[in-house]
Amino acid sequence: MQPIERPVETKPPEARARVADKDLLRETLRDQTERGQTKSDIVLQSVQRLLRRGAITNLSKMLGRMHPADIAKVVTHLSSPKEKREVFELVRGEAKRGQVLSELDGDSIQQVLADLLHSDIAWLLKDLGPDDVAYILGFLPEERGKEILALMKTEDSTEVADILKYPKDTAGGIMTTEFFSLPEDATAQEAIRRLQQATDAEMVFYIYVTDKEDRLVGVLSLRQLLTVPPATTLKNIMTRDVISVTVDMDQEEVARQVASYNLLAIPVVEKDGRLVGIITVDDVVDVIREEATEDMLKMAGAIEEDSVSKSSSVGAAKVRLPWLFTNLVGSLLSGAILWYFRFTIQEVVAIVSFIPVIAAMGGNVGLQSSTLIIRGLATGTVESTDVWTVFFREVKIGLLMGVACGVILTAVGWVWHQGFLGMVVGASLIIAFLVSTSMATIMPIVLKRMGVDPAVAAGPFVTTANDITGITIYLTLATLFLEHLR
Repeated sequence: MQPIERPVETKPPEARARVADKDLLRETLRDQTERGQTKSDIVLQSVQRLLRRGAITNLSKMLGRMHPADIAKVVTHLSSPKEKREVFELVRGEAKRGQVLSELDGDSIQQVLADLLHSDIAWLLKDLGPDDVAYILGFLPEERGKEILALMKTEDSTEVADILKYPKDTAGGIMTTEFFSLPEDATAQEAIRRLQQATDAEMVFYIYVTDKEDRLVGVLSLRQLLTVPPATTLKNIMTRDVISVTVDMDQEEVARQVASYNLLAIPVVEKDGRLVGIITVDDVVDVIREEATEDMLKMAGAIEEDSVSKSSSVGAAKVRLPWLFTNLVGSLLSGAILWYFRFTIQEVVAIVSFIPVIAAMGGNVGLQSSTLIIRGLATGTVESTDVWTVFFREVKIGLLMGVACGVILTAVGWVWHQGFLGMVVGASLIIAFLVSTSMATIMPIVLKRMGVDPAVAAGPFVTTANDITGITIYLTLATLFLEHLR
């Protein structure tokens, strides 16, 4: 019996070339990843290399296989506006180019749209949701934005204009007006039919129920809708206790609400209860990332524009100088304290050995506490009513850390200088830790009650204040026990 020969699978040369290219790309990615480079780094380097070579055809094919979010990341990290515009123009299809636009940061949006006609921009935006369009137009000059809106469909431009009238950092500024709602008298059968026809709704996570005045009165899930008799009215199956936010609520509080109640979307209402939009979880993720970045930059004494080296040197220096002046004033005050205790230092020169240790340790432990408190206030895990509970907990932690470090420092001081100085240093460190954690815990909470962003209390301000108090405590104790230190 002859063995059955399997037919040899043949592919055209073009297909074999594409397979070979993909295999080569996989091997390249694997090799580069093993060297510590991320996929984003490799893609960016590949785009830059193709740009330098002028390999436009290969670059266009590469962009055609990439996700809009990945293309946006590449465009954002290109160095010159010319390169950004060149890569953006190579993206095929208006719909995909519009999606890339919606993923870009403000500076990149302005740069890639700088030379485009208003009509071309309006054409790119036609397939985007009103919230994405509002996001993009928000970075353009007001007059230019109005002209672009005038070229769009009346219905679309009206929805975008409604969003643009709200501040960017509020619920109204980040909501989408493409949501699915039904009157409370509608039946389950009618709701399913309307749902099948709702092609313009962005994401139907929930069905929102309104009364005759379009006020939000209830909500129900798709599962509830599919498990009741067809003739059942929505008002008989909806949940009346609806979690919603008002148009003027800060976006950080909106994100906290979504996270607290594990929602996929949250409705946005006017003050009279009228439903005007929804905020989906993908927008909330952007808000959380933006707010976290903002808080970290404030704690470092910087701003968002400065964080990625996009602002001019003069502009960045102007923003950072006030925080450096805080350090400068604090350092001068520390110098004045050292001068005030100069006679103590002259009597026992060994005191200077531990001044840097006391200052650094006190500042660092205070920064730890303030960071935890500010993060807790931002995420909602720490409320104003928790002041004393949080305060005593941080003080207890500061005492434990102070004792641990103080014992070590006492032993070092005793061995190093053979005397009572080690005891003074250890006691000073314990007291400095207690004062530092107390100040760092109370300050952000007090600032929040005063209506000031707690993030401004951290960074240079907290560390400088704790440096001063630590040095003062140390030199005061040294002066009190000077007779024992000689």
